Order: sequence, then C-alpha cells, then structure tokens
Amino acid sequence: QVQLVESGGGLVQPGGSLRLSCAASGTILSINTWGWYRQAPGKQRKLVAHITTAGSTNYADSVKGRFTISRDNAKNTAYLQMNSLKPEDTAVYYCNIWIGSSSYWGQGTQVTVSS
Repeated sequence: QVQLVESGGGLVQPGGSLRLSCAASGTILSINTWGWYRQAPGKQRKLVAHITTAGSTNYADSVKGRFTISRDNAKNTAYLQMNSLKPEDTAVYYCNIWIGSSSYWGQGTQVTVSS
C-alpha cells in the first residue's frame, strides 16, 4: 500500500505565496513521476505541474513562471512552491505519483486565494 499526504494549503491573499508538500509512504520501490493537479468547484481536475525521475518538469500555461515543482527522492516527498497567487488559483490541490504502472492520489489540500 502507498499513501500520499498533502499539506501546506490554506488561505492567502492575492500576490502571496504558499508551499505545498506531498509525502509518500508505504511500499515504495521507485517513484517514476510526481504530479500536482487541481480541481476548482464545478470544474475538471487539471494538471498543474509534473516532474520526472530525471528532473524534467512541465507546467500548465496558467502557472508558468509562478509555480515551481521539486522533489526530494531521499524523503519520498514532492513540493509545489506557489508564488504570485491569484484568485483563479483557488482549488483543491492533489498530489499524484506513478510507481511502475500504478497511479496513486492524495486526499487533496484546499488552497484559497482571496482578500
């Protein structure tokens, strides 16, 4: 079994920053990729950022230049640094990993950007 636990969400004013963390635990041999997704009310879940084992990253156009994904392989943890937050970034943020052909999701953490 693999568990993912996200943390770091909360309420922040526009222009502010938050750092999300995702810690994986359980039977983990090697995590291939980490991804952060988000889902706003009434909308589909969408990819925010993705990082491979080799460290290659890609971002949704809406967050490029503002968000940074990183990973700490020794700690089986990934991070999403979010700067210059906007109200449209408000959503539940989910962590996702691939181990071999299996995909795992965290429970999500709420990010609310509002004045």
